Amino acid sequence: MRVLMFGWEFPPHIAGGLGTACEGIVKGLAYNGVETLFVMPSASGDEDQSATTIINASDVAVDTVDTDIDSFMDKVQFMRVGTNLVPYVDPEHFEEIVEKERLRENKEFRIRYGQKYKFSGKYGENLMEEVARYALVGGTIASSRAGEFDVIHAHDWLTYLAGIAAKRASGKPLVVHVHATSFDRSSNGDIDTRVYAIERKGMEEADRVVTVSDLTRNIVINKYGINPEKVVTVHNAVDFAGKESVSVERGVKDKVVTFLGRITSQKGPEYFIEAAAKVIKRTKGVRFVMAGSGDMMNRCIRHVARLGISDRFHFTGFLKGAEVQKMFALSDVYIMPSVSEPFGISPLEAMRTNVPSIISKQSGAAEVLKYAFKVDFWDIDAMADDIYALLQYPALAEFASNEGYDEVNRLKWNEATAKLKKVYESVI
Repeated sequence: MRVLMFGWEFPPHIAGGLGTACEGIVKGLAYNGVETLFVMPSASGDEDQSATTIINASDVAVDTVDTDIDSFMDKVQFMRVGTNLVPYVDPEHFEEIVEKERLRENKEFRIRYGQKYKFSGKYGENLMEEVARYALVGGTIASSRAGEFDVIHAHDWLTYLAGIAAKRASGKPLVVHVHATSFDRSSNGDIDTRVYAIERKGMEEADRVVTVSDLTRNIVINKYGINPEKVVTVHNAVDFAGKESVSVERGVKDKVVTFLGRITSQKGPEYFIEAAAKVIKRTKGVRFVMAGSGDMMNRCIRHVARLGISDRFHFTGFLKGAEVQKMFALSDVYIMPSVSEPFGISPLEAMRTNVPSIISKQSGAAEVLKYAFKVDFWDIDAMADDIYALLQYPALAEFASNEGYDEVNRLKWNEATAKLKKVYESVI
């Protein structure tokens, strides 16, 4: 069996957990006898291809596309607003300007047929345009290689249009993998309707929808109206090569409690800060660290200052690679207070480093981790109690550390992708 897989990133160049998950999936599938052709917008050439064959979309000339370009553009619904547009115009004139801009972009879109498009592979201002062009390339690849694969697999909304185009061009079944939804990325329900439309279209066109947790499965069914019979949960996993050993020197004798992730509303940083303030009032010799960056960072710094805990609270900025492992090695407790987390790999990484972990009940990881402490993200009293208990009772911390380490090492991609293989077999 061979799978044509569409992703957006692949290690070593990643911006988040999606690329790491894709690497685990292709390696697990290889273990289970499934070959993959992994398409990505912009490959660097140094990706590990021991378990997959990387296809660089930037090297593919678009030669087979939908001839009805206007309808394609309507489905994608993107438009760059030029700086030459005048903000104060009457509605009729504004409509005229917008229509001219749409026709201009449509013309530019046509010109590039038969040519290669150099994708950035980033999450920048032209993301919607890259998503649309990626779909055109996806159709081209699928039609030219139709005899080389049995099923199509598309990861997250960025690749859903490419998956749909590949299905229509090849006639092969489509599986879409939901790693996160628009509702996970919005704390107040104010979602991006363009992204939601693409997500829903991908799920409707797919023969099967794979979600990373039952939490996400319920969102797909209830918020997107997808038939429950075609939505399957395959929990994420992490493959570790032995116990992580990192040598670090502590500059302080205090215990360290760590939050590591994007500092955005989805991750619940303000609840971590409130819990920290409660713990600091109850005990001495503890410091709190917020490792990461994001749109709420300045707000969180001000929040810490208002609570008067700045001398016990530290911001590291964005960490990656070895820096992340050093941070875990310095930590006595790890906490992931996410408001909405489809799965959440970071507590598994912490537990791998023998760090007792506290996670929100609103995370997919809570469905598979027995030895992580679980609290509602909004319950800062319970959060503070758990932190205090792990800091004050060494036997409890040691138990959570040892059992947690054994637990996460049983969550293997080989087992998860065996389930994924059965999903493929059900649609072929």
